Amino acid sequence: MKRNYLIRVIALLLFMAPFALFGQTLVRGTVTDFGSGVPLPGVSVVVVGTTTGTSTDADGNYSIQLPSSTGRLTFSFLGYVPQTINITPAVTELPVQLKESTTNLQEVVVTGLATTVKRANAANAVSTINTREITGITTPQTIDAAISGKLVGANVVSNSGAPGGGIAMKLRGITSVFGNAQPLYVVDGIIVDNSSVSSGLNAITAAGGGGNTSTQDNASNRIADLNPDDIESIEVLKGASAAAIYGSLASAGVVIITTKRGAAGKTLVDLSQDVGVARVSKLLGMRTLTEERVAASFGQASVPAFIAARDAGRLIDYEEELYGNTGMLYSTRLNVSGGAEKTRFFVGGLIQDEEGIVKNTGYEKKSLRFNLDHTLSNRFDFSLSTNYINSSADRGLTNNDNAGVSFGVAMSSTPSFVNLFPDESGLYPNNPFGASNFLQTRDLITNNETTNRFLGGLTMNAYLQESEVSNTKLVIRAGLDFYNLTTSAIFPRLLQFQSNGNGTGGAVLRGNNYNLNTNYAGFLVNTLNLADNSLFLTTTAGATRENFNRDQVLNVATQLIGTQTNLDQAGAVEVDQTVATERNKGLFFQEEVNFRDQIIATAGLRLDKSSNNAESNEFQAFPKF
Repeated sequence: MKRNYLIRVIALLLFMAPFALFGQTLVRGTVTDFGSGVPLPGVSVVVVGTTTGTSTDADGNYSIQLPSSTGRLTFSFLGYVPQTINITPAVTELPVQLKESTTNLQEVVVTGLATTVKRANAANAVSTINTREITGITTPQTIDAAISGKLVGANVVSNSGAPGGGIAMKLRGITSVFGNAQPLYVVDGIIVDNSSVSSGLNAITAAGGGGNTSTQDNASNRIADLNPDDIESIEVLKGASAAAIYGSLASAGVVIITTKRGAAGKTLVDLSQDVGVARVSKLLGMRTLTEERVAASFGQASVPAFIAARDAGRLIDYEEELYGNTGMLYSTRLNVSGGAEKTRFFVGGLIQDEEGIVKNTGYEKKSLRFNLDHTLSNRFDFSLSTNYINSSADRGLTNNDNAGVSFGVAMSSTPSFVNLFPDESGLYPNNPFGASNFLQTRDLITNNETTNRFLGGLTMNAYLQESEVSNTKLVIRAGLDFYNLTTSAIFPRLLQFQSNGNGTGGAVLRGNNYNLNTNYAGFLVNTLNLADNSLFLTTTAGATRENFNRDQVLNVATQLIGTQTNLDQAGAVEVDQTVATERNKGLFFQEEVNFRDQIIATAGLRLDKSSNNAESNEFQAFPKF
């Protein structure tokens, strides 16, 4: 039976073979470069949805048999844009032309304040990451998390793990006389503020210890306000020539962020929802205690308490209790883009909610972006970029601490046999082994930052002159960055480190930070084509103006009356206000020479006049070649 069955199967296959061949289609052709027409060897030719494929030979020729009379062929080659073509029974000869991909050395990067150039011809050291690398499969919560570990030559370090961001990014080290090692951030031509604003926690933790408290009391960076999903690309200018473009502001490098924009065609709607969890990656676990270890580490008087807790099964892993919260992460994004030939738009919205691994910590953000590009005529066009952000961060009490009252510092000296949980009345016991009962601190304090921010930028292009050998355009650019950051930190007087003569008898810290930055620029750009497209000269000349205004008020109220949290109900109030203004003016000149993409030279000069300089009316020169 088995032998007859096998013979019948073979006979059936032989009978069906002519019909199978009758339904196949043989397609052959040559694959060439779109620009030069040169044949491309090694191009991959694959039937979509199958494993059937081949490659072009040394002359760019290919031949492939489709399993059926119709199908789709995909042609792909490194450095070229893949192309998929539908095949019908009538198609037997199919020549294909592939276009070069606009990536890697062919991608456009910044070369000046109003000019760009192919990466292969760039005179600056530029690192670039695109939207896919920024967001990946799951969009990061903040932009600082999005770029961490993805930029060559950029050291991105988290200042703290508190929700809402807080990073330090160094490209060339500390080179500013003001001690600011952060690079300059430019978003769609807008110079944005990335200050770390102190909420005044130094009054509680003594974090500064005579140092700079703004970077030691868990402050967040304002670049975290941006929505990573809005970003198209990030370019980092790390070389010394960056200062020749942006002046003294770029002493620590420049991070240029370009956001997404609309394209002519059908309106595209992209709605996405992310749901995730945040949990500690690894806990150290409880220390194994014995009576001898307890006596050696905590004194003989602690041994009875340890024995009682051990025998009753009340040894507590406080590390897991403090950092073991599973926080939920929610992120909803809606992007709408499209437009016509003359008008293109992009609208992006974000609602985000992040819980921390410590209870009562979290980060919420709402963002709305509107970008518009419009061509008024053959001579004029403009681009508009706007972004509004509202965020709220509950940051807990972490980071540097010289008073022993923050979560981690107090927990590190607390053994597992001590009970720090509240009783039936909600009262927390004191921690005999630390300056604070960190569970009480976690549950009762408030440390909140609320931000309202608006970014706006406008770029206008006027094409003044055009001919076969020369064209000249005028570029006018204006940017505005305004944000109001309010901080509120409340430490009730019933806290262990605020009661019974400890601390300040309760404290309320309220801050209001007003920042308004504006920047303006105008440039003339001329491109000259000589020697029959063999020699190109690009000349840029222009002027810039930057205004930075900061008004920070911090009120520290201590010796609270009862449970009052109003500033006027405190026994002592200390007010600190910092008003800072900065005015910069700059002149920019640059000449770029390109001879057949073989000899490339760039020379530039930036002249800066700043109110920060000792001689505020003198220009400082930043040349490059």
